[in-house]
Amino acid sequence: MQVFLETPRLVLRRFTLADVDNLVSLNADPDVMRFITGGIPIGRVEIEDELLPAFLGYYERFDGYGFWAAIEKRTGEFLGCCYLAPQEGGAPAEAELGFRLRKSAWGKGYATEGARALIRRGFTEFGMQRVVADTVAGNIASRRVLEKAGLRLVRTSQQSGPYPVEGGESGDVEYALCKADWEQQDQAVG
Repeated sequence: MQVFLETPRLVLRRFTLADVDNLVSLNADPDVMRFITGGIPIGRVEIEDELLPAFLGYYERFDGYGFWAAIEKRTGEFLGCCYLAPQEGGAPAEAELGFRLRKSAWGKGYATEGARALIRRGFTEFGMQRVVADTVAGNIASRRVLEKAGLRLVRTSQQSGPYPVEGGESGDVEYALCKADWEQQDQAVG
């Protein structure tokens, strides 16, 4: 197991080929996929042939970027994933933050804990200057996580993704956090 980072309650580790079943069960839950694909599951073949190989490819191509399996330290249970990835068309020192957790992990602070740890690592060890995230405007839970992680709303757009999703009629929202703002927040807390 290649651990990327640890928090008080989580281990974020590299995905492996052995994680196919974890990803299938995560992406098969219509509630988990509600704001991503409109509740349509991502099937095993797509996970084996596209999603997991893409995750594994990040480790070889990018230092500090990637999709990480979120494991609960106490139980060893797979909770989902957290990621920092280069944003398509974004600046070189800009990363996109994201997370997807099993329903059993919702409302327990795991997404916020993982997001904060990835932001810290990106800013302190990998030279990232800005972290961005987007979601459907109606995804209030994810928006709260982003705000608790220190990101601020920067834009609302009427664009929506390729799937009709609940809350998508309100468009998408983009959140961002610059390193300088993060340093101020970190000093205020510390």
